[in-house]
Amino acid sequence: MTWYRSDYAANLVLTLHLQTGAKRTEVSGLHGDALKIKLAASPIEGKANAALLKFLAKSFDVPLCQVTLKQGTKSRHKIVEIRKSTRGPDALFKPVTG
Repeated sequence: MTWYRSDYAANLVLTLHLQTGAKRTEVSGLHGDALKIKLAASPIEGKANAALLKFLAKSFDVPLCQVTLKQGTKSRHKIVEIRKSTRGPDALFKPVTG
């Protein structure tokens, strides 16, 4: 199994494993069948989830409303959907600027 797939509507579905409280937000490699992302946010009051969704929206160059947390609101293991992205999963391995 891979950490990403396309669903029936050609949306990108990502399987992620998060590590919160990092120095900076970045992709850090694979963790089993998930992509590990380090977040520079704490898991308090949804701050880490909000930071993750913003990071993904910027990485895939889509509006925040096109990034949806499907599973794992209170877990390190998350399933996220990116709708109508013109970029593939390799977008996460390119530096995010700005």
